[in-house]
Amino acid sequence: MALQSPTYWLAEHPSMVNFRSSPTQSWGSTWSFLFTAISAYIVAATTLYTLLILSRWRRPFLAIHSLAVALISAVVFVGMLLSAEAEIRETRWFWSRTKTSTPFQWLLCFPVGTRPSGRVFFWSYVLYLSCFLHLLRTFFTILRRRKLTFFTLFNQSDKSILIFMSFLWLEFSQSFQVQAILLTTLLYSVVYGYRFWTAIGLPRARFLPFVVNCQAVLLGCNLVCHFGVLFLHLLKGGCNGIGAWGFNSVLNGAVLLLFLKFYAKKMHSRNTKVSEDEDSTHWGSVNLKEKHT
Repeated sequence: MALQSPTYWLAEHPSMVNFRSSPTQSWGSTWSFLFTAISAYIVAATTLYTLLILSRWRRPFLAIHSLAVALISAVVFVGMLLSAEAEIRETRWFWSRTKTSTPFQWLLCFPVGTRPSGRVFFWSYVLYLSCFLHLLRTFFTILRRRKLTFFTLFNQSDKSILIFMSFLWLEFSQSFQVQAILLTTLLYSVVYGYRFWTAIGLPRARFLPFVVNCQAVLLGCNLVCHFGVLFLHLLKGGCNGIGAWGFNSVLNGAVLLLFLKFYAKKMHSRNTKVSEDEDSTHWGSVNLKEKHT
């Protein structure tokens, strides 16, 4: 049997085309599972920290985790990109019955009545499940004997927020999820690729500012697209899952605030270091002149 093309496995496979998200058919797609999983994560992390004895896990665990998350994110990004293109190609004929006129409008605003089935929602479901893999980083942090705080639990944590958001994307067939998934997986593939790079001992090469700036740009694009969804919802008379979109906007706002706090702290520490380096250079030159005189 000839090998199928990547497009077939990422966008044309029957499991994706015929996918339908439902509490009875999709593992983990119930409210009870969502709250139980998050609660179990917090309890397990706290318990592990409390019961931790003299033991050490080394960086290879972080490297493997980072590589796995980066690869999964990259696959979801490519799969969603191909699937969105296929859905647009196959459903354009139906747009004449709605006020949707361009692919960009469809990406921002699903027509009212959209069901969680098909390729796009398959990859949305894969992202939802992969989010639980991100939580393992908290346990690696604990095992490296770092202090566990609420901020660590919640900031590992835009992960927990992303789990809530991705669940709502499926539960309510929410508009705007295609761009959100593309931006999120692109960001995670870059960030965790960088973490893998540093975890295996390769030089940092001043790549961290690039990663942080990428996150800032993507969050900015995400904010602009949110205004686009609201505009189309008012203009077209409704976007599917707008209630879930409103709640997700609040969660996105929380992620944005956490990032801005982190970004401001990084910029402040960077500027402080530059100032200290300039001062040390200045006083070093002064001392050198005094020595010669």
